[in-house]
Order: sequence, then structure tokens, then C-alpha cells
Amino acid sequence: MAVEVGAVLVGATAAAALAAVLPAALARVPDPPPYDDEADDEVDAGAGPDAVAEAPAYPTFAELAAAPALPLGLAVVAALTGGLLGAHTGWAWPLTWLVVLAGVGALLSWVDLRTYLLPTRIIYPTYAVVALLMATAWVVEGDGAPVRRAAWGLGIALFCYWLPWRINASWMGFGDVRLSGLLGAVLGWAGWAELALGLYLPFLLGGVVGGVLMLLRVLGRSSYPLGPFMFLGTLLGLLLGPSVLPGLAA
Repeated sequence: MAVEVGAVLVGATAAAALAAVLPAALARVPDPPPYDDEADDEVDAGAGPDAVAEAPAYPTFAELAAAPALPLGLAVVAALTGGLLGAHTGWAWPLTWLVVLAGVGALLSWVDLRTYLLPTRIIYPTYAVVALLMATAWVVEGDGAPVRRAAWGLGIALFCYWLPWRINASWMGFGDVRLSGLLGAVLGWAGWAELALGLYLPFLLGGVVGGVLMLLRVLGRSSYPLGPFMFLGTLLGLLLGPSVLPGLAA
């Protein structure tokens, strides 16, 4: 299939523009305790109700957002991702929400790497935007099959991440569970092969890469940020799903 250059350029440009302005939104997100005792819903620590908040050893969201090179760095990462997705989808409805995901994914991956947190005030609005775009595509195209797959993808992804968290909350934070439904819906819309591979890869990549980084003492022995691997797994699932799992491809 020929690459539609216009879709590549639009995907790269739109994703980069979104990523460049998102640090301003991050600066307005309340910090978790002890910075802001009323913002406990932002914590991606997965701790139980009896857990005692300890002084975090990470920068505040405002400090992260104030980094001079952050908008440019996020824009570059998002542009590369958006361009790949534009080449993959061409001029199709999924490009609209994949561009959003590319921009948000660049920001959330950086935040998770620096803080082990995934702020809900970034995740939940992204749910709303993606849902609105998918609903618009459904109305315009009149095809309900992708919508049903997206709904299944959302539910399956939430369960696949909620279950390990419920068994042992030290394995992942609840922010990962919140994020999983969004990524599952996007993968489900694309297809069953994309969903299966996109759900599997974050655990594989996170386990292998995270294990190596722990051995090298780049990360602590107890945990590592899963968010970046979730976004990377979603990207690879979208791009490679039908090739890796042809039996599930539409």
C-alpha cells in the first residue's frame, strides 16, 4: 500500500503541536500528597487504603512542565509517532484520535519516567476526546463493528490490568489500570490482532527492559514505570498486529 504523504505530514505536525502545548496543561495539574492533600486521585502508586503517604522523591508536575527543552523534546517524539501512524492509517478516521494519543503519550511517558505517576487529569480528558471522535466516525461511516470492538477492547484491557493490580498492588499503579482502558479501546477499534499484540507487548517489553535496567541499577529493584511500555506496545500493536497475528486479522 502506497504511503499517503499528506497523512504523514498532518499526523506528524498535529501530534507535535499538541505535545508542545501539553506541558502548560501539566503545570496546572495538582500534585499528589504531600504537595496537595486534596489531589489523592492523581496518585499512581497503587497503594491500599491503609497506606501512609510518604514524602515523594520526584519533582512536582509544575517543575517538570517548566523544563525549558520539554516542549521541543515532546514535539519531536510525538512528530515521529504521529508520522508513523499517518503512514499506517492514511486518510482515515483513526488518524484523528491516534494523533491525540501520540501527543498525550509523549507527555505521559515522560511524566511516568520521572515520577512513577500518571495524572488522571490528563488521562480522563483524553478518554473524552477519543470517545467523541470515535462516536463521530461511527455516525459518519455508519459501521458499528469497530465501535463494538473498541468497547470490548476497553473492557478486556481494564480487566487485564486491574487483575494484577488487585492481586498485588506493588506490581503496578492504578494509573496504569486507568490508562489501559483508553489504549484498549484504540487497539480494539483497529482490530483483534492489534488488540492482542498491543496488550501483550507492554508486559513483555516492560519485563525484559525493566529487568535489564534493574540489573544495571538504573531503576530500583521494587518497580519501574509501565506507562512508556504501554504506549510503545500500543504503537507496535497497531503497526504490526495483523503481520504478527494474521489469524486474528480482519
